[in-house]
Amino acid sequence: MINLIDTPGHADFTFEVIRSLRILDGAVCILDGVAGVEAQTEKVWSQAAKYHIPRIIYINKLDRDGAAFGRTVHEIASRLFVWPAVCQVPWFEGGKGRFCGVGDVVNLRAYRWLEGGDGKIVEAIAVDELGEADASFAEEIKKARLELVELLSTYDDVLVGKFFELDERHLDIAPNDIIAGLRRCVLNQDSKIVPVFCGASFRNIGVQPLLDAIVQLMPNPNEVVIPEVSVGRVEGNLRQLMSGELLSKQAQSIPATGPKEKKLTSRQPMAVISNLEACALAFKVVHDARRGTLVYVRVYSGNITRGTSLYNTNLCVTEPVQRLLRMYASDSVDLPSLPAGQIGVIPGLKHARTGDTLISYIGINPKIGPPPPINSLQLRPIDVPPAVFFATVESNSLGEAKAVNNALELLIREDPSLQRSVDEDSGQTLLSGMGEFHLEIAGDRLIKDHKAKATMGKIEIAYREALLFPSQPQTAFVNREIAGKRAKACCTATAEPMPEDHKHGNSSDDYESNVLENGNSITTSITTPNVTTTEDPAETLEPWNGRLPSHLSSETLHMSLRNGALAALSRGIQYNFPFHNVHVSISIDPRHELFGNDTSTAALSSAAREATKAALKDAALKDGTALMEHVMNVIVSTDDASLGAVVKDLNSERGASVLSLDDADVTTSGVREDLPRIDLRKVYAPPDPFEGGTTFADQEQAEMNNSSRQRTIHARVPLREMMG
Repeated sequence: MINLIDTPGHADFTFEVIRSLRILDGAVCILDGVAGVEAQTEKVWSQAAKYHIPRIIYINKLDRDGAAFGRTVHEIASRLFVWPAVCQVPWFEGGKGRFCGVGDVVNLRAYRWLEGGDGKIVEAIAVDELGEADASFAEEIKKARLELVELLSTYDDVLVGKFFELDERHLDIAPNDIIAGLRRCVLNQDSKIVPVFCGASFRNIGVQPLLDAIVQLMPNPNEVVIPEVSVGRVEGNLRQLMSGELLSKQAQSIPATGPKEKKLTSRQPMAVISNLEACALAFKVVHDARRGTLVYVRVYSGNITRGTSLYNTNLCVTEPVQRLLRMYASDSVDLPSLPAGQIGVIPGLKHARTGDTLISYIGINPKIGPPPPINSLQLRPIDVPPAVFFATVESNSLGEAKAVNNALELLIREDPSLQRSVDEDSGQTLLSGMGEFHLEIAGDRLIKDHKAKATMGKIEIAYREALLFPSQPQTAFVNREIAGKRAKACCTATAEPMPEDHKHGNSSDDYESNVLENGNSITTSITTPNVTTTEDPAETLEPWNGRLPSHLSSETLHMSLRNGALAALSRGIQYNFPFHNVHVSISIDPRHELFGNDTSTAALSSAAREATKAALKDAALKDGTALMEHVMNVIVSTDDASLGAVVKDLNSERGASVLSLDDADVTTSGVREDLPRIDLRKVYAPPDPFEGGTTFADQEQAEMNNSSRQRTIHARVPLREMMG
């Protein structure tokens, strides 16, 4: 069975793409034959490369005016930095007529779809028979076959052997050998070869061959990239977990500080793994008016069966599985179980969110969950990008406020890229998102789908605050009741502009943790300096014995301090915008800043929040803060005659910074700069019948001789100037 997942291409819905890429085994990148490779295409392509997902490309809408298959193929090479392996060429009647079919380069045949039909009736014509109907198209298919074999032979040794066995006759190589070579190149992403197909999906032209290509070229479950997992602080992959290797490493990384811990860490790894029935990732939550909350899951190991209980390792809660569904668009079919590798839906889960890891464990206690360390098992989480825009949300009456808040909670559970906050000064509820369109859709769903009686305000840009100079150390001591319990904790914090060496990732051990989150770096550390307790410097505190209170682990302590710092960083001192590019260091001395059972996680978070806020205030009031605004990388295409006017408008009217003109080497859409460039002179693409040049070199020369040739401007523009 093949599960098909469609994602929107708009930049505002980047998170929808990210969470889908997280669970895919292969991807089809669909390009507009008129627009070609767009900026968002580059972004999504780089995200797919990050997850090592095998990809093929489908150039769509070739039946529209202005469609150019050859130009798009060259853009694939120049902007995505891969070698396009043209497996199909478009067929236009008479060379410049309507788009009627495709030429199959692999099987040396042409497929023609009847005009005005529904795409179900397809006529297949061998290349040898095609000469009478369209001789030039038959020759183009043969030329494309030669170029395809030459390209594959550069990276696939097996195909080279077949090539020489047939005395270098490109047309005599069996289609199955070419398909096998293409498949090896797709799975081996170091080859940088990506198969390219074409069609017009609205008329069902080219859809059937594309589905065949998905079956032939995409990896089977045994060939996919092994998912990454973590147990505690030990990271590895799912295969290492199921073999017990990961649990052994985790047990060795934790020193036993008491009889109870020694008992837990000495458990046989395979005994724990044998009780692990299933492991799955919740990658999407949808609210359905008829079925309630639907949680989409991808099962990575074992089987989830109806009636079992799933433990959420992120929220530490257990929920029963009452039903299992397989979705066919809006229709569903009940299932008795969901095996590894499959995608299904679990309705009725009350707590599961996007990115949560769900496990089924034999003999689980619903109240306390599975035993450690399996209760800390985490599949690689889904990264949520920071919000860029925000708008106020107000209930129409005071009596509707609770219903509106509940609807917002459901909306954010479905889409974690939406964030809710409350302005401390005005008391207004703020909803933040990825873009104007994103927030407009969210507001529409809030009112129409969730029936919330609320009004959404004007969409504004979420600016950021940044420190200019470091603060002095600030100590906060909390000694009060929180949620009816005594809370007592103390810590010290400093804040400074983020150093360059803190911008490149996370690190953690028992004594120090450094995490990069929301554009800020937070370092939490357990320190034991020589603290003088009397006037005699020789008298110092006793050395720390390395033990924390029994209810606190080092990981919990670091997380509590970090949460407190994040809360303080969420609101600026001077402009009330969240802080950005700030490094916060929080230290705690367990000898005299922890107070046994009174030091709860809430107490630690509260102390860290107050200390961080004091440090930020010290730096801001002394030296001030800077207001940061978002900028957008912009590509403007214009003719030579209008170039001056466009540049003037960008510079004077919009406050832009022009980076380059024409084909300067500028990375504009998140594509890595270290990727090797593709020599476009070596890239094969059939000529576009409605373009002026017949080859890439001809088109390039024609543009050089044309006084009204297109010019490209690369610029950075303040985001506020791009709104509306």
